[in-house]
Amino acid sequence: MKSIRDIQHPHKHTKNGALVLLLNTEGHITPEAEAMLQALHSRSTGGIFSHLDILAEKGAEKFMGTFYVGYGHKSIGDCGTVTLFIEGVSLLVAKAIQQWPLYSGQESSTRYIDFTNQAIVNPANTKEGTKIQEEWRSFYLSNMEAVRASLQKRFPRKESEDEKVYKKAIAARAFDIMRGFLPAGVTTNLAWHMNLRQLADEIALLRHHPLTEVREVAETAETVLALAFPSSFSHKRYEKTGEYNELVMQQHYYHSKSPADFAAQKDTVNYEMLETFRPLLEKRPLKTELPQRIKQCGTVRYEFLLDFGSWRDLQRHRAVLQEMPLLTTEHGFHPWYLAELPEEVVKKATALLQKQEARIAALTLSLEETQNYIPLGYQVPAVVTGDLHALTYLVELRTTPFVHPTLRERALQIAEDMRERFGKAGLILHTDPDPHRFDIRRGEQDIVQKSS
Repeated sequence: MKSIRDIQHPHKHTKNGALVLLLNTEGHITPEAEAMLQALHSRSTGGIFSHLDILAEKGAEKFMGTFYVGYGHKSIGDCGTVTLFIEGVSLLVAKAIQQWPLYSGQESSTRYIDFTNQAIVNPANTKEGTKIQEEWRSFYLSNMEAVRASLQKRFPRKESEDEKVYKKAIAARAFDIMRGFLPAGVTTNLAWHMNLRQLADEIALLRHHPLTEVREVAETAETVLALAFPSSFSHKRYEKTGEYNELVMQQHYYHSKSPADFAAQKDTVNYEMLETFRPLLEKRPLKTELPQRIKQCGTVRYEFLLDFGSWRDLQRHRAVLQEMPLLTTEHGFHPWYLAELPEEVVKKATALLQKQEARIAALTLSLEETQNYIPLGYQVPAVVTGDLHALTYLVELRTTPFVHPTLRERALQIAEDMRERFGKAGLILHTDPDPHRFDIRRGEQDIVQKSS
């Protein structure tokens, strides 16, 4: 077996003699050890090769246990990253884990999951709960083909369009429509990639989440991490901190206030400061981000209703601050989903929604647990607060024809408000003006294995 000393690390010296080295772990240097190497760099000028010798002699555990944990230098934990793979959890668990500014990772798209036999989380553990969820599944599966056929009539393939790509684009649009009828309790998989410090900090909150399923996943993740990295996940727990985290999560986690259809709150922007950025606002080309410095000019807060399915996509923008909405039937089913269905299916959908709402209301569960029975097409109160850098990136990405139409429509509204507010300061936004255009290139957005 190759030792740490035998590992080759790609490196090169500058003309002035400075060293640039890319650490090659080769499975021997763990995230904790990698953090240790960086910590040693902050306390010694001996150089990376001398630190690698120390690592080979002593290992990382003792160092991490006495310095990182023992002396509270949490920043060392920023220097080691790991990836957790979470499988078979509800969409609600995925959203809870991803509600963190520095979350990195991926979640299974509803477009690529076969929901024929996919498990659904039923916290009521009753036949009635199962019946509600299975009726949503049945409607989703039994009407998918009718929706595809309807879309092909509405958007016939042009002679210049590749048939394979066209069929994928039609299928993607059909999935985007029918996902509105999937309950939030359907299970998914996700990857959770973060550094040791952020994982520990987030898990400390998730342990107190209102949903039992989230709490269990958090505790299990912590156990798994402690097995692999006992030095980084043996922190002392403080009773008062735990009580405060419970207050935050149990009473102040979900946002349920109903906003107007669309509202922009008074901004905190310093327009005099913003004026100094005029040349950069006016000259910014397409697909180019504004400089980070512009963030200091202030923020704008937007409130609007959005279906939970599209809110899941909006949540990916972690550069803006977003409240976690509580999924209920209170704000109604987004009309876009019904409008996209063929006429014969609309009648069935309308009847199903009415029947299912009554059933859901009769469940003797908390509002938080009831979310597992409510489909993604129901609207939630979305709250987005962002600076000009983050909001510009958001609206330009989310107004393309490849974005779900309900989210695209809201992104265009934000863009219109931003132009009105900041146009005089020189802001130019590169957005697609048509929120309902069908673009076959949607069928090209896939990950496929190349043929050999």
